[in-house]
Amino acid sequence: MQHYDELILRMMEYDGGMPHLIQHFLKVHAFARLIGSREGLDKKTQHILETAAIVHDIGIPPSLRVYGDDAGRHQEELGPAEAKKMLLALGYAPDVVARVSLLVGHHHTYTDILGIDHQILIEADFLVNLFENQSSREAVRQAYETIFATITGKALLRTQFSLTE
Repeated sequence: MQHYDELILRMMEYDGGMPHLIQHFLKVHAFARLIGSREGLDKKTQHILETAAIVHDIGIPPSLRVYGDDAGRHQEELGPAEAKKMLLALGYAPDVVARVSLLVGHHHTYTDILGIDHQILIEADFLVNLFENQSSREAVRQAYETIFATITGKALLRTQFSLTE
């Protein structure tokens, strides 16, 4: 079992003063871990997924500094370099760093899914964002029909929002 304590603590320091970001990535990580486990990911893919879930919004602080906003496209532009720097400093393997950086750079891209880890990261982020944004029932249903693809992700969304199929 992989331990993510050091990465989580590093991300908490990185997002210091922005508790909503810390709470967000912790929840996304929990959902990603659960979905990946229930979907039967192999050990390496699960590791990449969980690592990406922890750092997926690492582009927000530089986006706020550079652009004055946290737009998804700006997160995708600025996040990969930040993720790479942090992960390499913590001793992550170069192939893991490369894949996580790719996922960080595409976590707001909902077309041309780049693999099961990408799909699950998007689903975990949606599970949290739909709640945090107090999304309408219509928005939840739309996400269910157009974004969610895994059996586990769909089940979690149905349960969380009391959706019927």
